[in-house]
Amino acid sequence: MADEYPTAEFTPLSPTRCRELLESQSIGRVAWQAADGPQILPVTYACHDGTIIFRTSPYGVLSELVRPTDVALEIDELDPEGRRGWSVVVQGRAQGVAEPDQLVRMWTVSGVVPWASGIRNVFIQIIPHRISGRAVAARLT
Repeated sequence: MADEYPTAEFTPLSPTRCRELLESQSIGRVAWQAADGPQILPVTYACHDGTIIFRTSPYGVLSELVRPTDVALEIDELDPEGRRGWSVVVQGRAQGVAEPDQLVRMWTVSGVVPWASGIRNVFIQIIPHRISGRAVAARLT
């Protein structure tokens, strides 16, 4: 048997492709420096007017994001058997939505329904500053 080792070939994704992937998904992980250390939590989200929005509880750790906070949101799709996948990372500023007109519009955006039970009436929006992504495919050498 020949000595074959997997190597990965990374390919940058175009900004247009990153936005398409971001709009095609509804689950991601948001990361930020919380009061008690780094946090990474899954959220269900929707893209709306150039921002990313999600709902959370007024009492959970995600409610920290009502105050302007630098965050990263990551989405991905991985195929372990095929050894390929892609990842998109959004870097931006999260903040709570308090403007009544905006809140009325956000309640009508489809896809902003959290999986978690309980009251989830706090809207957080992420204003993207940078969106990047890459695809990966392993191959044997």
